[in-house]
Amino acid sequence: MNTKSFGLDIGATTIKAVSLSKKDDGFALNFASILPTPQKGMLSESPVDQEEMAQALKNIVNNAKITTQYVNLALPENQVYTKVLEMPILSDKELSSAIYWEAEQYIPVPLANIVIDWRVLKRPLPTEADTKMQVLLVGAPSILISKYQKIVEMAGLTPNSIETEILAAIRALSYHVEKKDESKKNEDQNMPNSLIVSIGAVSTSLAIIRNGIVIFTFSIPTGGSAINRAIAADFGFTPSQAEEYKKVYGYSSKDLGGKIGKASKPILMSILAEIKKALAFYNEKYKGEVIRQILLSGGTAKLPGLDLFFAENCGVEAAIANPWKILADQELHKETTNNATDYTIAVGLAMKDYE
Repeated sequence: MNTKSFGLDIGATTIKAVSLSKKDDGFALNFASILPTPQKGMLSESPVDQEEMAQALKNIVNNAKITTQYVNLALPENQVYTKVLEMPILSDKELSSAIYWEAEQYIPVPLANIVIDWRVLKRPLPTEADTKMQVLLVGAPSILISKYQKIVEMAGLTPNSIETEILAAIRALSYHVEKKDESKKNEDQNMPNSLIVSIGAVSTSLAIIRNGIVIFTFSIPTGGSAINRAIAADFGFTPSQAEEYKKVYGYSSKDLGGKIGKASKPILMSILAEIKKALAFYNEKYKGEVIRQILLSGGTAKLPGLDLFFAENCGVEAAIANPWKILADQELHKETTNNATDYTIAVGLAMKDYE
């Protein structure tokens, strides 16, 4: 019996659940399930809405025949504070004291209302005096954490860990399978220097991965729902109709006179502007190095023509992320395969227990 926690991604429009088992050559998928999120989602303070949300979590547990009560959760990126810090080389004891001073510089609300967590990403040797250590700082409102714990426990589940969405996405997309070929065992197995663009319903998160380590994160309050609203306004559609037309026709389609693309372009241009800023930051900081690929994740990543749009405007290869690459040889249902990008965060959460 698998006693590991499963990954539960509570999105603004859908809830995703994933359970994995570890194998020598990757992971095995035990289950993957996706269901709609109640209209009020996790935003409402109403006991009635929260009970509806808890029932939705019970439904996905039953739908996927989940047998464990333990769950790994992700908090929405637009409601937390994430920053990669460069600091002098410190011991863990010294860092635990210094991190709160650093947090005061980057978190624009009183720390009394924030739960602070941190993790050393890279600590150079003491002999590398001119090199700084990299530390990931995460701050989350205590009231937000309490709400997630409360609703999840109302569903009969027990939170095992809580992190941010982008960290779960990074885990899923930067995982590599150990090479069995002895002649290649010394090859660099880290993913190429990459920019992950996770486009959710209400926000988009960016993360730069360099030599297998996250060096930059940023979130903007723009996502797939904004595209839906633009399409709905232009065509007089309902939000659900706009979502379907977006999926079918995509950004670059000439059908309907190319109007779907025209409606979505302002939103995509705002995301593109932030991508270009992230690339410029990297090029300035790491002269002589380049970002090799842009990985598009989240439900909106499936928008036809989106990868080509970013590749042409950034001059960097863009690809749709596939979190199922972590799996060993396993045949998946067509629906699970087609919705791969929707599951990225849930996959990363399910992987956490195996770190």
